[in-house]
Amino acid sequence: MSNTILKELLKEYSQKRISSEKALDIKLQHLYSSNPRLKEINDEINLLSISIAKLIITPNELQKNNFEEKINLLKAEKADILTKLEISNSFFKPHYECIFCNDTGYVLDNNNSVMCTCLKQKIIDIEYNKSNINNLNKENFDTFDENLYSDESDEKKYKTTLSPKKNILLIKNICETFVSDFDTFNEKNLLFTGNTGLGKTFLSNCIAKELLSKGKTVLYQTSSVMLDTIIDYRFGKNNSSKDFYSNLLDVDLLIIDDLGTETPNSIKLTELFNIINSRLLNQNKKPTKTIISTNLTLQNLFKNYDERLVSRFIGYYQICRFFGDDIRFKKQIKKD
Repeated sequence: MSNTILKELLKEYSQKRISSEKALDIKLQHLYSSNPRLKEINDEINLLSISIAKLIITPNELQKNNFEEKINLLKAEKADILTKLEISNSFFKPHYECIFCNDTGYVLDNNNSVMCTCLKQKIIDIEYNKSNINNLNKENFDTFDENLYSDESDEKKYKTTLSPKKNILLIKNICETFVSDFDTFNEKNLLFTGNTGLGKTFLSNCIAKELLSKGKTVLYQTSSVMLDTIIDYRFGKNNSSKDFYSNLLDVDLLIIDDLGTETPNSIKLTELFNIINSRLLNQNKKPTKTIISTNLTLQNLFKNYDERLVSRFIGYYQICRFFGDDIRFKKQIKKD
């Protein structure tokens, strides 16, 4: 990560804070102009608080109790006015974009100032072209449509008695559990397998949106681009930085799409195993999960990849098989 990127982002954060605080000032001016007594109460409470602070120098317990009693009465009067106006305490706070860092970019962790996940995600988005996640407003659990999948089961065709609709609802439930139990170390990763147009990317985006809203970092990369970039990094090509590799290991959720489309060679397969295995080892002492999406069947994965890698999939991944008709055609028909 370059210092220029960080400086620009922190400048953006500062501007957002200033904008939020100005918006609050305008709201308060409107409120106080129509309810001047609220302004008077706030001013009186502030003056009394200052008076109490001064008593630290010349303590007077009786006077302190008197001031505190007046403050409590003023607060009760203020609460009564706000109740009648149907205004909550949140009205008096700036509306920051990030509830964790209040748009500063940093949070306290064991009395140490560390980068907030929102700032980490912005850096990831910039360095990896928005992490290739750009449809979250359209592709999320709220827009999930089970009716795009058939109710009809076909054991001969799908090798199961489940209908495509029942199957996708089971997978959706697995995805929701994955989100809710994300911070549990023994919650398995996800392997999505099936033909194109069956919802693998859609459900990956559903999960990404939910985790981003929880303050997690998400990195989406196609297998081919990820492995090519790793090789460039290893051989010092294209100014690839070590941040790229460390982010692959440390990001909370790594989504590897289109596994099987990369041009295979021994170096790439070794790097793929290292990424998968390192994330399983949780070397950074926090849960790091991975979603892998592929058009290959489980049998073809065994044919194309080293047994060590596939054994990781079998042991540490919840395997979700997608089947049915291409839902993109059905979506297009609904639009038309």
